[in-house]
Amino acid sequence: MELLINNQKKQFAQETLTIQALLDIESPQKQKGIAVAINNTVIPKTNWDSFLLNPSHQILIISATQGG
Repeated sequence: MELLINNQKKQFAQETLTIQALLDIESPQKQKGIAVAINNTVIPKTNWDSFLLNPSHQILIISATQGG
């Protein structure tokens, strides 16, 4: 499956992926302080395990940073 993540096309061997499965692959070490938007809509973390991704989705993964 090909997905558009943060404006970059990425290829995955899996036929189906949830948001949580994607994050487990893309950033297994850092999953706190992350927000995920699909087609400009933020998806609550409680839905990450069940939200199925498809190639038409535009996925934005945002990490919180500190600074001032």
